Amino acid sequence: MNEQSMAGVGLPTTIGQYLAQLRAALHDADPAMVQDALYDAEEYLRSELAAQPGRSEAEVIADVAGSYGAPEEVAEIYRETEITVNRALRTPSASIRPIARVVPAQVAPGAAAAAAAAGEVPPVDRVPPPPRSALARFFGVALEPRTYGALFYMLLSLATGTFFFTWVITGLSMSLGLLILIIGIPLTVLFFGSVRGLALLEGRLIEVLLGERMPRRPRYSDRSRTWLQRIGDMFTDGRTWLTMLYFVLMLPLGILYFTVAVTLLSVSLAFIWAPVAAMFALDGVPGLYIDGNVTTLPLWTTPAFAALGVVILFCTMHLARFIGHLHGQMAKHLLVRL
Repeated sequence: MNEQSMAGVGLPTTIGQYLAQLRAALHDADPAMVQDALYDAEEYLRSELAAQPGRSEAEVIADVAGSYGAPEEVAEIYRETEITVNRALRTPSASIRPIARVVPAQVAPGAAAAAAAAGEVPPVDRVPPPPRSALARFFGVALEPRTYGALFYMLLSLATGTFFFTWVITGLSMSLGLLILIIGIPLTVLFFGSVRGLALLEGRLIEVLLGERMPRRPRYSDRSRTWLQRIGDMFTDGRTWLTMLYFVLMLPLGILYFTVAVTLLSVSLAFIWAPVAAMFALDGVPGLYIDGNVTTLPLWTTPAFAALGVVILFCTMHLARFIGHLHGQMAKHLLVRL
């Protein structure tokens, strides 16, 4: 298949053509994975070219096609690796258990014997989990690690959002204000470069806490261009400005996420604590005091408040998962867009 595809498309003769064919082969893949694949491929190809100074790009690529692989082969390897990693990181369900598939002897005895002689592992099926009730789905969110990752991201977003917003506003102000001086040019270049680095850091947080696939390598840039051209590309690249837009939006979003998480968690935990709090009397009068001077709640109502607190707590978990999913999609479009 690979030889046919190489014959149909033609082996690239330059690094730029190789990367273009690799991008085309990954046209329907995750943009974050495409960014990683392009960066890895260019890094490898240019290191091979630097190690063989007397050879042309076409000769080096022809040799690399046998070791590193043609663009279509590399694309297929990245796809398979991505699937394998996602399966390994996926939390297994206790309701799914593997079973060996029994191959009837009367159907294909020769094939079964050949597979056994070759030492192949018999195919494995998974017993599909029984359909869960709505109640099980509601309370099952507490067993999902991504729930706590999303909650932690909401609490952390106030600090990260404040930092990102301050960095962008301060950096832009200083860069524009000092452009009239010589020092303003390198300062502006450093600021734009730092924005790309912070985008990579934010992507790692999102992937770890929210589970959204984000780039693990820096953004791909054509290194065949001069450093002045690449600096110009950094200023004209729409992704740079979208990244700064994302950082500016992180302040109001961080305030919102933090406020929602703290408020709902505080209310739910306060209600859950109601039966214990009701045991402590004020002036000898039993009850849960909302207002220390006037309002009291009878002791017999506290279990209802505790049950309501549990419901609010689990609703908060579902809301955190939903917010985490939406934020991950927004980050994917603003930070990774190819």
